[in-house]
Amino acid sequence: MAQVIFYERPGCVNNAKQKALLWASGHEVTAHNLFETPWTADTLRPFFGDRPIKEWFNPTAPQIKMGEIVPQDLDETAALKLMIEDPTLIRRPLIQVGDTYQIGFNRASVAAWIGLASPKGFEKLEICPKTH
Repeated sequence: MAQVIFYERPGCVNNAKQKALLWASGHEVTAHNLFETPWTADTLRPFFGDRPIKEWFNPTAPQIKMGEIVPQDLDETAALKLMIEDPTLIRRPLIQVGDTYQIGFNRASVAAWIGLASPKGFEKLEICPKTH
């Protein structure tokens, strides 16, 4: 069993399913509102690891979809500044277990990291159902 710190968008259907899967897998989940967390560059940066900056961003954020922000054109400092100013830009969820951090909910990655059960009804947990 892992102690999972989970930063979510309250009301997000997929975040609710992701937490339910973690609980069903025997993990303890402490959920936080991503939008009410007082982020700094130092607290946010560890979640992104060595991923390309483009993958740090929520592809369904309006500014991304409309082309107002082009993540691949940003450097790390600019990307973090934008996300701290507007957390809707941050890819969700942010997950922390001990000193390990991750963004998004790639089921295979999470399973390899902390273990997941395989109950039915928990497919497609990375794609927001409201965007299709």
